[in-house]
Amino acid sequence: MKALLDTHTFLWWIIDSPKLSSHVCEIISDGNNDLFLSAASGWEIAIKAQLGRLRLPDDPERFIPDQLTANAIQSLPIQMSHALHVYTLPNHHRDPFDRMLVAQAQLENLAILSADPQVAQYPVEVIW
Repeated sequence: MKALLDTHTFLWWIIDSPKLSSHVCEIISDGNNDLFLSAASGWEIAIKAQLGRLRLPDDPERFIPDQLTANAIQSLPIQMSHALHVYTLPNHHRDPFDRMLVAQAQLENLAILSADPQVAQYPVEVIW
């Protein structure tokens, strides 16, 4: 399986949060799956950390890459095609980070691991 972790899913995974579903934990811990974290999630984490809305044990520039390596999660860059594809999405909500994740999942044929009911409104496979 190829899956894109929503920002909260990634953060909950690295802190071993009980908020993660057992199904998502199985997917993430299965070494046969290809897991991705979008650059949009990195951007979101950096903004929230800078605003003091998210506390990390180290600077995002070090902490996030270290966690990607430790958890065998690949970074998914934002391509121009991803950015432009956002235009085609229905306006279920205005969160630019979630809309980018949906666009990337659609174009890259990825399921999204997300507990967000707004993400599930889009035509994309959401697993929780």
